[in-house]
Amino acid sequence: MPILPAREPLPTRVDGLPELPPEYGHALDAGLIDLGLTLTPEARVAIDGQARLLLAWTEAVNLTAIRAPADVARAHVLDSLTAVTTMRDRGIDTFLDLGSGGGYPGFPLAAVLPAAQALLVEPTAKKARFLETVVEATAAPGIQVANVRAEALAKDRDHRGRWPAVTARAVASLADLVELSFPLLMPGGVLIAWKRGDLVDEVTTARRAIEAMGGGTIASVESHLEGLEGHRLVLVTTRGRVPSAYPRDPAARKRRPW
Repeated sequence: MPILPAREPLPTRVDGLPELPPEYGHALDAGLIDLGLTLTPEARVAIDGQARLLLAWTEAVNLTAIRAPADVARAHVLDSLTAVTTMRDRGIDTFLDLGSGGGYPGFPLAAVLPAAQALLVEPTAKKARFLETVVEATAAPGIQVANVRAEALAKDRDHRGRWPAVTARAVASLADLVELSFPLLMPGGVLIAWKRGDLVDEVTTARRAIEAMGGGTIASVESHLEGLEGHRLVLVTTRGRVPSAYPRDPAARKRRPW
């Protein structure tokens, strides 16, 4: 059997990685103007560093199907930052990012708000390693990574009922996100879910989950950024006490979906 060449080690520093091409900067700058956001130099360096590491790691680890730098700026960075105004208006500077994957939306949100505390939760080990690398390589303050499932965190007294906000992008159905996030949220806390397309059915099933977990309200904020048409933020705010039976394990949720 032929011996395969050893794979180059994955980069752990931003220095030495290829610079992002001009089209990345043009796309990001145009979107920031549309969002009415101005980034500090520190936030921009952190966000660009994350993008450079993402593109480098994706060659070996499948972190994203989006490979063109300009598309990373639009579909990952800017899409994530659509929540900045909503979070600032609500005074949110502490949040948990559920199923963080390549770090979107959690990392850029934490860099731009800026966050006093952000926990990037990712159960897949290789993705969690990437997130830890990004946090260390960019020296981003206030950000931690947890390689754990949300169900386990919800049983931890240090996390259950203590977070003012949970963010989730491209993770699960709205009903499942309600079940996973509500036990982690403090009373009056908010789930911020990135969604797109027709949500009538998702909202209907999510309402059943909300009522089972103490009640709450649903609102949505449309995105009007070029290239993100049809994208929206769904805001689900808690109202009551979540029964201790929730969240159920994945097998139970599959057997008895909302």
